[in-house]
Amino acid sequence: QVQLVESGGGLVQTGGSLRLSCAAPESIFSINTMAWYRQVPGKKREFVASITPSGRTRDYGTFVAGRFTISRDNAKSTMYLQMNSLKPEDTAMYYCRLGLWSEEWGQGTQVTVSS
Repeated sequence: QVQLVESGGGLVQTGGSLRLSCAAPESIFSINTMAWYRQVPGKKREFVASITPSGRTRDYGTFVAGRFTISRDNAKSTMYLQMNSLKPEDTAMYYCRLGLWSEEWGQGTQVTVSS
């Protein structure tokens, strides 16, 4: 099992910002697409963003609407999600995932946006 470790979640007010990080093993990080998902209790896990190994191609869920930016630093084996203009409906557990089809997930980091 691959160890993916998220960090950076927390409590923020509406309109605020947070930057999430996901650290992965060096041996696999630079050659894999990485992705962020989020989940609210009782709902299906939702795609947030993905980034290809080179970082050239980035995709986002439609709800992002230009507010989030996914990035990666292959030298540090770390992926990031910069979240700006946060809304209460962004409140969720955020997970990083190895690729878009694997069952390799991190433990999650909680993001709570207060109104």
